[in-house]
Amino acid sequence: MTSTFPNISISTERLVLRPLDEDDVPALAEMMNDEQVAAWTDVPQPFTESGARHWITDYAPAERASGRGLDLAVTEFLTQRLVGVIQLTKTNWHIRATELSYIIAPWARGEGYASEAALATAQWLFGDQKFERIELRTAADNTASQQVAQKIGCISEGVLRNACIAHVRTEDGTWADLRTDFIVWSLLPEDLEGAGEELAGSDGFTSWN
Repeated sequence: MTSTFPNISISTERLVLRPLDEDDVPALAEMMNDEQVAAWTDVPQPFTESGARHWITDYAPAERASGRGLDLAVTEFLTQRLVGVIQLTKTNWHIRATELSYIIAPWARGEGYASEAALATAQWLFGDQKFERIELRTAADNTASQQVAQKIGCISEGVLRNACIAHVRTEDGTWADLRTDFIVWSLLPEDLEGAGEELAGSDGFTSWN
């Protein structure tokens, strides 16, 4: 029997992580058309509202139902505005391991939201879901993503040479593929000791239901 993630809502001091819904379509489409998202992900460009709706109504539910992963909207607690997305993919229920990634809207960058959301997800995975390993992969030149991994306590395990496709703008305004390396990071339950206090300054950093 395939294990699956529950429909979950995770709360932090500033954020609520919840399942994506159709009200997120406009904000999700706008966020995915950002230059940095296009550069470091394989999201189709331009990213349409139709693509956002397909992600929310078809792709995300199928990933959860199959046990492969989980897609969560990251929203501001006070405004309910869409801050970003947390994704769990390539989940292995036998060894209780999954790969975590994050995308943050351009207007919300520099506020620590990626670290806060990633840490909350990790605490939930280790505490409630009894996972034993979380893996992150960051492009070699994506220093912002690497800083998030470091902030939540990840350990760099090595480099997958030539394993990543990034994207660069060409002179005619289109996107071209650029092959680069992946840095592989891991997070184990014991790595989280002190991470919550460093980011939040208090106990009880997250709650879930």
